Amino acid sequence: MLLPSWLDPETMIKGFGSYAILGVAFIIFAECGLFAILPGDSLLFTVGLFVGAGTIGMPLWLTCLIFTVCAILGNACGYLIGYLVGPPLFKPRSGTVGRIFNPKYVTRTHEFLERYGSRALILARFVPIIRTFVTFAAGVSRMGFRRFILFTAIGGVIWAPGVTILGYFLGNVEIIRQHIDLALVLVVLLSLIPMGIEFVRTRRKAARTTAAEGSLNP
Repeated sequence: MLLPSWLDPETMIKGFGSYAILGVAFIIFAECGLFAILPGDSLLFTVGLFVGAGTIGMPLWLTCLIFTVCAILGNACGYLIGYLVGPPLFKPRSGTVGRIFNPKYVTRTHEFLERYGSRALILARFVPIIRTFVTFAAGVSRMGFRRFILFTAIGGVIWAPGVTILGYFLGNVEIIRQHIDLALVLVVLLSLIPMGIEFVRTRRKAARTTAAEGSLNP
């Protein structure tokens, strides 16, 4: 409903034919580390629905395993790209280009990831576009790879099987099967909830800190 016809999850899956799982696996890989504008959540949900309906003849556990591996590898690839292009892209320059790719942004990103990186990598996994950007930013800012791969893997293990299993079970609900477009939009909206909760928690914590400092310095 919100995507061009060629990015419609059902159309894409049917277009892949007998190679549906492999095609979707590649898209999950690309969406997690290369191209942000791809229907990752909705594809996982739709594949789960098709597996549950028997349209895709692959066990649910194997489907989840393939998608999880591809999600993690996609993030690792995005990290590597950011790691390699960061220094030549973000360097002191004059003019508009220098303002856009100012090295200070890398420093700020590094400080942010050092402070919130663990939670950010897990929560960002559930937010379209953001999960691709955070992966790239982690590479550009030289976040430690061991820490990066640990928490991005945790996010991948929760995200890929979670959304696929959701489609597997909810796909049997008649009203969802009849209104798949609305169901896919709802999946994307639900994926924003964890990040929203974390944002509210951070704002409240910052407000309490400010209030405490104000009381100490009348």
